[in-house]
Amino acid sequence: MSGNRRVTFLPEERSIEVRPGTTLLDASKRARVAVRTRCDGMASCLMCKVNVDPDQAAALQEPTPAEKRMLGGLLGQGIRLSCQARVKADVTVTVPEDPLKSVIRQKLAEQQREKDELW
Repeated sequence: MSGNRRVTFLPEERSIEVRPGTTLLDASKRARVAVRTRCDGMASCLMCKVNVDPDQAAALQEPTPAEKRMLGGLLGQGIRLSCQARVKADVTVTVPEDPLKSVIRQKLAEQQREKDELW
């Protein structure tokens, strides 16, 4: 394959052109999309999971043995490890919200509701 491929990250809706074979994690770094990771791409922390629509599964290379071992049945649900999944064609992936960010967002929403009830 020659030429670059487009990777789009949701919910940020940021896209970047990368060479085929680039990992989603490397693409996310270049696109400045935060993907949590702790193991530096060794497929051992499971923090860099992303969601890929099953219709776009063929846009990524087959899962590595390490990815198969770590994700098991989650692969069939469109979950991939961004440190292992390599781009073959244009693809859109969804990056789950960071759990800490989610808790903060929920707390802020609760505070806003309480404030609205006071007024």
